[in-house]
Amino acid sequence: MTQTDRPRGGTAAAPPSLWRNRNFMLLWCGQGAGTLGPRTALIVLPVLALDTLHADTFQVSLLTSLGWLPYLLFSLPAGVLADRLDQRKIMIFCDVVRLLLILSVPLIALAGRLTLWYLYAVVGFSGVLTVLFTVAYRSQLPKLVSASQLVDGNGKLGMCESLAEVAGPGLGGALVGLVGATRTLYANVLTYALSALTLGLIRVPDSEQGPPSGARPVSFRAAMGEGLTFVRREVILRRLLLCTSVCNFFVIAASSIAVTFLLRDLHASAGMVGLVFTLGSVGGLLSGAFARRISARVGSARVIWVSMLLPGPLYFLMPLSQPGWGVFLYAVGLAALSANSTLFNTASLSYRQLVCPRGLLSRVSAVYLWISYGVVPLGSLCGGALATWAGLRPALWVCALGMWSASLFVLFSPLRTMREVRIPETAAA
Repeated sequence: MTQTDRPRGGTAAAPPSLWRNRNFMLLWCGQGAGTLGPRTALIVLPVLALDTLHADTFQVSLLTSLGWLPYLLFSLPAGVLADRLDQRKIMIFCDVVRLLLILSVPLIALAGRLTLWYLYAVVGFSGVLTVLFTVAYRSQLPKLVSASQLVDGNGKLGMCESLAEVAGPGLGGALVGLVGATRTLYANVLTYALSALTLGLIRVPDSEQGPPSGARPVSFRAAMGEGLTFVRREVILRRLLLCTSVCNFFVIAASSIAVTFLLRDLHASAGMVGLVFTLGSVGGLLSGAFARRISARVGSARVIWVSMLLPGPLYFLMPLSQPGWGVFLYAVGLAALSANSTLFNTASLSYRQLVCPRGLLSRVSAVYLWISYGVVPLGSLCGGALATWAGLRPALWVCALGMWSASLFVLFSPLRTMREVRIPETAAA
């Protein structure tokens, strides 16, 4: 992709529809299936640990922790690997190995030899592969679409992620109820098989294959440091990272107490809780579907801080929720948060893909995963501790204010004076 391919503002003809782009559709299907698998497993594996292995609450909680821990430990090395190797082959490798790991669980269970430690190992290794898969796929899109299609592509991928977040746990729970946790894992295996198949059919243009020309060889450790240095040097990337991390911290803090608040304080039924979260996901699906149009109307740079600032007041509907029909105020606040999350992530990821040199993109994405996902366990602990000390509703007020306050990092940044993304010459490589 040459520098002249990159938009610099002004009116331009609408880019071709991505629904007609074979490579994008294969990536979209593969990423969707690859995301649905881990989301389904989040429900299935804890149920398997409880029902088959008779694990206690703490032992089951370790499964969740092991699923997040690889983001903290392996994101930076994963970024180096994704920049040095073929990203599409990395994704296929991750799918195949995750398939084999998940497939081994029901087979060993049928033989009567499944242990909790083996389940921990499967979750841990699968988590490492999920980190590598995520870093690789976030660097794959710029190789398959033009610069003018990045926002639309990221919006559709974000919409797919939102759908997987909603459908994955629900699908896993429904299948567990129908056929049991062990057999449900076979469906999980199929998602990885579908992902590997579709990714294998992608044909990356010859000009986009291999490492960037003129790339100088450096040590593995130095390569990890280059991603950190680039983010630290670029003020907008630094502000985006701070905004994402602070928002993630308070979102996870709120999520960790949300179900307890709905059940205990609002006396909602389990079915009502599920409906609240389903309705809350609508915002993310809609903003993902219309991300390109919103970005074109507002501006590819301006939309980043607008998407963080404007929905903020609606977050306070969550702690304002009341028993009965008032519980749906929580769904409205959640929908605003979901819309903000998808639109902001779409715009900020597109910005990174445009301004980062191609040979650094995976490492920069890894830095974002390392820090913004690394705060997840801390946010969960903070939410629980704050609710225990001050109460569920006051804790949600703090979380809502914290989520909205994250917008200050991008509002008071160079983005506030920009309408469209300005591409530095160093990103042309």
